Amino acid sequence: MRLSDVLLISSLISAPVAAEELTIVSWGGAYEAAQRQAIISPFTTETGLDIEVAVYDGSWSALAERGSAEGWDVIDMLADQASVACARGLLLEIEPSSLFSQAALQDFTPFGPDRCAVPQNAYARVMAFDDRAFAGVKPTRIGDFFDITRFPGPRAIQRSPDGILEWALLAEGVPPEQIYGLLSTERGLRLAFRKLDTIRDEIVWWDDPAEPAEMLGDGRAVMAVGFNGRFFDVAQRDRAPIDIVWDGRIIGIEVWAIAATTDVPDAARDFIVHATTPASMARFATRIPYGPTRRSAFDRIGFNPDIGLPMRAYLPNAPQHGGRVLVRDSSWYANTEELRQRRFHSWLDAAE
Repeated sequence: MRLSDVLLISSLISAPVAAEELTIVSWGGAYEAAQRQAIISPFTTETGLDIEVAVYDGSWSALAERGSAEGWDVIDMLADQASVACARGLLLEIEPSSLFSQAALQDFTPFGPDRCAVPQNAYARVMAFDDRAFAGVKPTRIGDFFDITRFPGPRAIQRSPDGILEWALLAEGVPPEQIYGLLSTERGLRLAFRKLDTIRDEIVWWDDPAEPAEMLGDGRAVMAVGFNGRFFDVAQRDRAPIDIVWDGRIIGIEVWAIAATTDVPDAARDFIVHATTPASMARFATRIPYGPTRRSAFDRIGFNPDIGLPMRAYLPNAPQHGGRVLVRDSSWYANTEELRQRRFHSWLDAAE
């Protein structure tokens, strides 16, 4: 063997092997912090993989625009956004039975994995208010969000039709089970936007999910639309005087999905399997009150390690919350996205 061959083989053997890197895309803030502690760090310890976390706005269009260029691998998505992304070929198709046993597949609730996504947690879009703003009677129902006479002051709302259209109809007395059917009609959309007109001058818009709790804390708004875990985090950790109104809560499902352009599909699948074990889901729910999507995880949820609260009581589907509840209709959202956005932006433009 020539000396040059010996040197080449020696260099290959001694060269360090580059660690595989996985890019996970999430929502930032307290939500991402809980994911890092409960899911990502244990996976890194177990596998030795390098994990990079990117933040996005939750839309399938962000995946289309940024995913390939930024090397996205695993994405935390709303179920309806994943459905649209899957239909557009933006997600890697998975075979659930190759990732989970039959017993594990039956453990998922309210629905199981599909060809592009695996359910991971249940959240609620809720109304919250600044307790300091109302010295006497407090808001208790979604209708109070639209009552600027009894409860005056700015309302913080996401710059999106999501959730607020359902609430507009609830405030008009439409039963929860009829909301999505009515919003599928021209009459229903007119009724919802007419209700929004009644608070148009009191709206302050937000884009980042961390903003509504911050707006309540610093006085920019007296009521806000947001996610239950974000309000909980600011109220408990920062001792902000924020109260949640559970009436009208809209429960939705977050899923894990894999970008079609990933160059580490096996590592991405391994992460999703790890992230959706009952133990991982329970650790996550123990840190931020988003419910697990596997039945066997519920009994594992204990006290928050930082603030000592029993977290099962704060989950969005905890029975003591009472009031009306809607389950976000992912099919309706996936099928009406263009219509909703067009009508919403037309309504915004009408004010200018």
